[in-house]
Amino acid sequence: MINSKAELDVPQSPPVIPGFENINRYWDKKLKVHAAKLMPGELYVSMHGEMVVTVLGSCVAACIRDKVKGIGGMNHFMLPQETENSQNFAGTAHDVETRYGNWAMESLINEVLKRGGRRGYLEVKLFGGGKVMENMSDVGERNIDFVRRFLVEEGLKIVAEDLGGLRPRKILYFSDTGACRVRRLNQVVNNTVFSREKEYAKKVAGPATDGSIELF
Repeated sequence: MINSKAELDVPQSPPVIPGFENINRYWDKKLKVHAAKLMPGELYVSMHGEMVVTVLGSCVAACIRDKVKGIGGMNHFMLPQETENSQNFAGTAHDVETRYGNWAMESLINEVLKRGGRRGYLEVKLFGGGKVMENMSDVGERNIDFVRRFLVEEGLKIVAEDLGGLRPRKILYFSDTGACRVRRLNQVVNNTVFSREKEYAKKVAGPATDGSIELF
C-alpha cells in the first residue's frame, strides 16, 4: 500500500510516558504539532512539547509544568474530592486516580516531579468551572473553590486562570512553553459538553467556536 504525501509528511510521534498509553494522541494538521486529547477524568504529561487539548464545562483543568525543563501536562477532573460513595465506582485504576480533584492534582504534580521537574519551578494555570446550563448544580464553583484551596495548601502559585462564567471552553496547552489558547464555545458545543459531563457524572456516581481566543 502506497502512503499519501500527507501521511509521509507527519513526523513520528514522540514516545509516550508509561501509564499514558490510553490517551488519544494525534497529529494536529493546522498547528503542525503532536497533540493529546483529554476526556473527563484523564490526565497527560509530556516531556516533548506536545499540545494537550480538552473541552471544559463545569469540569476544571489544571495545566502544570516545570518552567525550566519544559516538562508539563494537564488534568481534567469532574468532582472536587473523593466521597463516601467512591467505592461504588466501577472504573479503571486510571479513572480512580483522576476522577476527583484531589487525586487528579496530586497525580499531575507527582508525574511532573517523577520526570525530573522541581517543585520550586512549577507553574500553574487553571481553566473551566463554568455553569454551562442554568438548571445544573453549581459543581463548577465547587471545583474552583477546591483547586484554589489545594494550591494554597501546596504552596503553589497560580500564574494565570480563566474560571467560571456561562460558556464551555476549549483549552490548547503547550506543555514545553506553557502557552495556552482558550476558545469559548457556542451553544451547540455547549449542549454536547453538558451531555458528556452528565454521562461522566453518572459513571462516577454509580468543534466550531463563536468566541475570541485568549492567550495565557
